[in-house]
Amino acid sequence: MSESVRQRIEHLRDEIRRHEYLYYVLDQPEITDAEFDRLVRELQELEKAHPEFVTPDSPTQRVGGKPREGFVKVRHSSPMLSLDNALNENEFRDFDRRVREGLRGEPYQYVTELKLDGLSMAVHYRDGLVSRAITRGDGAVGEDVTDNARTIHTLPLRVKSELPAFEVRGEVIMHLRAFERLNAERAARGLPLYANPRNSAAGSLRVLEPAITASRQLEYYAYLLLVDGQPYYETHWECLEALARLGFKVNKNRRLCNNVDDVVAFYREWEEKRETLAYEIDGVVVKVNAISQQRKLGFTAKAPRWAIAFKYAARQAETVIDNIEVQVGRTGTLTPVAHLRPVNVGGVTVARATLHNEDEIKRLGVEIGDTVLIERSGDVIPKVVRVTKQGEHRRPFQMPKQCPVCNGDVVREPGEAASRCINTNCPARLKESILHFASRSAMGIDGLGDALVDQLVDRGMVRNVADLFDLTVEDLTKLDRMGTKSAKKLIDNIERSKHVPLPRVLNALGIPFVGERTAALLAEAFGSLDAIAHADREELQRVEEVGPKVSDSIRRFFDESHNRELVERLRVAGLQFTYEVRRKPGGKLEGKTFVLTGTLPNLTREEAKSRIEAAGGTVAGSVSRNTDYVVAGENPGSKLDKARTLGIPVIDEAALLEMIG
Repeated sequence: MSESVRQRIEHLRDEIRRHEYLYYVLDQPEITDAEFDRLVRELQELEKAHPEFVTPDSPTQRVGGKPREGFVKVRHSSPMLSLDNALNENEFRDFDRRVREGLRGEPYQYVTELKLDGLSMAVHYRDGLVSRAITRGDGAVGEDVTDNARTIHTLPLRVKSELPAFEVRGEVIMHLRAFERLNAERAARGLPLYANPRNSAAGSLRVLEPAITASRQLEYYAYLLLVDGQPYYETHWECLEALARLGFKVNKNRRLCNNVDDVVAFYREWEEKRETLAYEIDGVVVKVNAISQQRKLGFTAKAPRWAIAFKYAARQAETVIDNIEVQVGRTGTLTPVAHLRPVNVGGVTVARATLHNEDEIKRLGVEIGDTVLIERSGDVIPKVVRVTKQGEHRRPFQMPKQCPVCNGDVVREPGEAASRCINTNCPARLKESILHFASRSAMGIDGLGDALVDQLVDRGMVRNVADLFDLTVEDLTKLDRMGTKSAKKLIDNIERSKHVPLPRVLNALGIPFVGERTAALLAEAFGSLDAIAHADREELQRVEEVGPKVSDSIRRFFDESHNRELVERLRVAGLQFTYEVRRKPGGKLEGKTFVLTGTLPNLTREEAKSRIEAAGGTVAGSVSRNTDYVVAGENPGSKLDKARTLGIPVIDEAALLEMIG
């Protein structure tokens, strides 16, 4: 029996790794999100029942461990040097002249790769498994970020290689869509915004809690394989091809060039096409292909003589703000957008820039008529960096009290940075709401992308997300570029989405401040959508991580009549409205509510929560008069003060474990 279980676990791991590779590296998924989730869930359940079979390279072990207190410094096997820059074609041709002179007439080739704007990281493998991941640091010494690196899905935890030990170097980046979403979330919570995707990637890789890194959707692109600190292959091109065969994500936009003119052609091609990319680049990396010639050319004190960063022009410019208007997003958030006097920035004419929210406008001190410095970041709407000159007839911006699209009321709750239209039927919210509803972390409806959603909404075929479940193959074949086969596949995907569990349904509803994790905690605490919809604010706040702001948002959502009508239509469509609650009835802690604060000596917060719930208790996110015990560890927060004010018993981890028995 145990052998058959072990074999099933290994089979599931191999299948999950294969599908992760197809999805994250090749972007060629073979199965739906729901089918993938079922494989992961089965593996999690088998490993939970048979912990003796859990291994560090299992796909379920990407996120784990306690938050760190800091990072350990580690010396690199060989220096991770920076590159010299060529800021124009003449400077690059001068670099080529030096290479030609250094090789004294030998024929040579260049490898050109897009210069990803991220954070360099070296990953060490031993016996095919990740053993250590180190940031570039100062080039000689970096920081050990292994636990965080393991959460990156494009970094293989296991590699089938005959080499007993090797090192892979690459770039950690954040895609523009993930960057935009992260900043939107931070703006809505009144937090400082990240300046660019590179800073976001660096900050996300160096947070002290791996679960936060996992939520940031980082990517790892490999570009070098070393053994004992030295290149393993005879050419750089061979190295890139070998890394791709081993399962690493290697940027496919690369070229083997026979001369300097080929390199310049590649550079110009991607200068024109860079806006089509899903990530930031700031130039092209050019390397001499043969490793023997690299060694012959050698290094300066700071950089190799055989490689250079052929940089694109800076993407900043000054212009005048002619007006500030607002656009309305998926959750009804009103975002001020500056209408600019058109200006060329890095080869693109820019006429708009995001200002995020009223607090950001106040921080910048910007008013209509000011001259400002703007910065463009790929597909993300350009942003205002700072005011460079105040306008002679400047005038301040005022957030409207009515939505500019539907004329509905606009509300800014105390403590929030965002102003929101509270009309759930606002047309401006619909397209983004549908895309969120269909996304991988929500209903997982493959094939429902931007272009198709535009058609469905513009033609009046979908007026809210519930209309998706009324679509037919005949309806879809009336759309542009939609044949019978594609239409049937999409209808099948919509039908399959009816089986996704309640946490994802709750996330799909787009309730402000209710993301994947909060949705899962709510579903587990209440067991049904109806129970959540009818819970009062105090009951909601008994759920871990649900405070007054989140509970108010949930209540506002379910108190709105249009939202209740939507929920009823989704019920009729057959979506999952119930969820199996894991709490054990009749346990020693049945009927008791606990709040966790601070760092416990032995248990992570998730472990403590699981043990409490397994014993029949409930873990709440905030302290109230209904709290029975506060479990406090090191560095407790304000929850401890509130517990003392209310006279609620405070216990430590040892007392909790004694109660559980």
